[in-house]
Amino acid sequence: MANTALPPRKFINRLIMYPAIITLVITLLRLTGELLRWPAPLFSTAEGGGFAIIGISWLPIIFGPYFAVKLFDRNLRPSGFGKTIIFAIAGFVLMGFGATVAFTSSIQFSFHILVGLLLIVGGAALQYIPWRELAQTLIAYAFLARVPVVIVMFFAMRGNWPTHYSAVPPPFDKLAFWPKFMYLAVAPQLVMWVVYTMTIGALCGGIYAAIVRRK
Repeated sequence: MANTALPPRKFINRLIMYPAIITLVITLLRLTGELLRWPAPLFSTAEGGGFAIIGISWLPIIFGPYFAVKLFDRNLRPSGFGKTIIFAIAGFVLMGFGATVAFTSSIQFSFHILVGLLLIVGGAALQYIPWRELAQTLIAYAFLARVPVVIVMFFAMRGNWPTHYSAVPPPFDKLAFWPKFMYLAVAPQLVMWVVYTMTIGALCGGIYAAIVRRK
């Protein structure tokens, strides 16, 4: 009953608190496991993470439904479950296309990184149309999840730690530290992965809420 008296912003802040803590613990656990060479498939030092089980990229599949149901039950509801799902899929596709333009080494044209990042951000903007409160919740959670990863990547890349956080594919391994860090850590983590979290969370949340809360 106490939560129903909270303003939406404070309710969202409280809602994401424990998921953010869980996500941080998993990030630190993964870093520890990679440094200590704990076994695959739980941990991997390969570029991109090697689909290791211990990681945070699958958490939106869980937290998206959790956020959606909590918001719905507080009467912070979407304009439509179908719209939420469709816009999530459209945003994910736009994010994927933008990531290809921004981060694929074979694509080179003037301002291709900026164009790609703008496309990715467009995928995030779409999520506000059907369910603004869920989008606000997911983007806040996404930044809390990804900022620690950027910090870990800074030290990992600076110190050449034997982890996937510092694994750099060619030709980017020839870059100086700061361009490499901005291009391979800051931009992907704080743009692409944030939008990934929003779209996957909205997709799973929209589907789950439609099933368990539709009358």
